[in-house]
Amino acid sequence: MNTKLSTQLSQLLIGGLVLYFLYIFITALSIVDRRHIGTENGTYINSTMDNDPYIKRLVYDLTSNCQNNLCQVQNILDYVTNIPYKINPINANSPQETIQKNFGDCDDKSNLLISLLHALKLESYFVLVPKHIFVIVALDDVHLNHFKKGLYLDGKKFYILESTAKDSSIGFPFRYKISEISDIIEPFDNRKVDVKRIEWRL
Repeated sequence: MNTKLSTQLSQLLIGGLVLYFLYIFITALSIVDRRHIGTENGTYINSTMDNDPYIKRLVYDLTSNCQNNLCQVQNILDYVTNIPYKINPINANSPQETIQKNFGDCDDKSNLLISLLHALKLESYFVLVPKHIFVIVALDDVHLNHFKKGLYLDGKKFYILESTAKDSSIGFPFRYKISEISDIIEPFDNRKVDVKRIEWRL
């Protein structure tokens, strides 16, 4: 009787462990699916943070003196660009890791930048070009519209934010050819943005 009970308990335990490891495996695949996206230049790994209390608090601290989106975005950009640039040869750091380590490369700093913009509910995307990534943001501002060139996606104007250029301003120059843009990515849905026409103009 004890042997039979012991066998049943062992089978139950093994079955439970199999189900647990199956759950872990499926969860890991789901995370990889949400965090990895294939591009022309390999696989982009997304390390952005969505709906994080730490990020929300930081956004509040950085923008509480602002009356408009232009001020908010510039304050956030100033904060990110003043984090020292240093190449991170391993995977991209999370926004919190970039802040804690106080350094980052274009992946790390762009992940932090777009996470902060997302907390403000501003439409923004990653732009992937050869060996680099930068952020674009849509802003409705009369001054910017008349004096700063933008990257137009199907007729909608976006301004370049360069996270690696210290003290840079909104509307950073586009230093590539349009044909060099490999992908435009919405990182929070982890999808490539379907764009039919891209222009760089005033």
